[in-house]
Amino acid sequence: MAGAGVASAADGPPESSAAVGPIVTGPVTGGAGVVQMYGTAFDPAQVGYEQSEYFVSGAASSYTPVNSLTTDGKWSVAPAGTADYTTRVVVERPKDPKRFNGTVVVEWLNVTGGVDVGTTWIQAHNELVREGYAWVGVSAQAVGVNAAKTADPVRYAALSHPGDSYSYDIFTQAGQAVRNSAATVLGGLQPRTLLAVGESQSAFRLTTYTDAVQPTASVYDGILLESRGGAAAVTAPLSQVPQADVPVPAGLLVRTDLRVPVLTFETETDLLDLGYLAARQPDSARFRLWEVAGTAHADTYITPVGPTDIGDGQGDVAAFNTLIDPPATPDPTHPQVSCPTPINAGQAHYVLEGAFHALNTWVATGVAPAPAPRLEIDTSGSTPTFVLDTNGNVKGGIRTPSVDAPVATLSGLGQEGSFFCTLFGTTVPFDAAKLAELYPSHARFVSSWAASTTRAALAGYIRPADAAALIKAAAGSTVGS
Repeated sequence: MAGAGVASAADGPPESSAAVGPIVTGPVTGGAGVVQMYGTAFDPAQVGYEQSEYFVSGAASSYTPVNSLTTDGKWSVAPAGTADYTTRVVVERPKDPKRFNGTVVVEWLNVTGGVDVGTTWIQAHNELVREGYAWVGVSAQAVGVNAAKTADPVRYAALSHPGDSYSYDIFTQAGQAVRNSAATVLGGLQPRTLLAVGESQSAFRLTTYTDAVQPTASVYDGILLESRGGAAAVTAPLSQVPQADVPVPAGLLVRTDLRVPVLTFETETDLLDLGYLAARQPDSARFRLWEVAGTAHADTYITPVGPTDIGDGQGDVAAFNTLIDPPATPDPTHPQVSCPTPINAGQAHYVLEGAFHALNTWVATGVAPAPAPRLEIDTSGSTPTFVLDTNGNVKGGIRTPSVDAPVATLSGLGQEGSFFCTLFGTTVPFDAAKLAELYPSHARFVSSWAASTTRAALAGYIRPADAAALIKAAAGSTVGS
């Protein structure tokens, strides 16, 4: 629900090419009988949810700049050409309407791997399920649509994407479909709040959307940008071939005159390897930045732990165990993708769940979360570097027990290997002598871990249910025994 001082779609009709709303059809069935999307791998009925899929059709606009696309993001754009499209949305929602909390998370599905991936759903689904959110994944880009058609040409025969210059308006119209066709898309649930979210490549595009389209479309009540970069190579053009090529500048900021709140969530990888440091900006009335210590752009929760975690505590134990014995293979279903060094096992997903709660509360009440500490970076040399503590973990930022009661050195900086390995960071577990030095008894370890977890929970960075699960996982471990 939009709160004091926070704008929502109710403030005025969206100024887009589809003010009357797109056409929604479905639920989609047929073909191979399964939704073609990489997300969670368990039956949603196990957590009281149900999955469905719908086609969304309309005429989308591309955009052209009215003024210069400056780094402050305070742009004016105008519709350029229009093109017909049919895309799909995937919905995860509570089966019991009484569990619905009124907020719909609309995710710009990530296509870096050549298929649609619900990355933030994988990472934050436990919090979304606990609190009764609905989640809608949008195939906003041509790669995702075409991959679905290739995987199941019968089920997705109707899909048609005119190109990514139209992706921004398609994402607007997907949000309009959730609001205007809730009886279909949400099975009759009535949404009060829409949160837009994108991770990695999707966050790059959602940043462009935030500056260029959100001010006039006014469909979303809050925006969460997860793991965006700031270098020229990881920015998303306003328009691209075969339409006019309109790049956006490196170091792009989130405009400070928005009427809705924006929370940006950054890992170590994003700051230095993906260049977000150039786009780092101070908190303001509608902007908060969370930088999380010991985290990587991707990690052991995104794969292999998260997709099968049903929130019963076993996923927390499995995630803890990857700190002790981290895998070098990010995805066990693709063992050929193996990294030279074990990948990052930091606790980004717990803080991301806290970010969802903070943003939703901000929208509902108008009260912003307190400013968060920044990661400490030494910029005195030719290349920025993190300032490290005696255990090799970065100082500053949002802290979790994995860095304040550590059992390993965690880094988000890239390693050698495939492109994906450069995003997964590293974990170097402490040897027995180091663990014995830090924790002469199991009780000492659990006490240190619980104290760090409690601090993070009291600050609002870790949700209470996650804090309890984290402490239980540590208590069940053999660290210090």
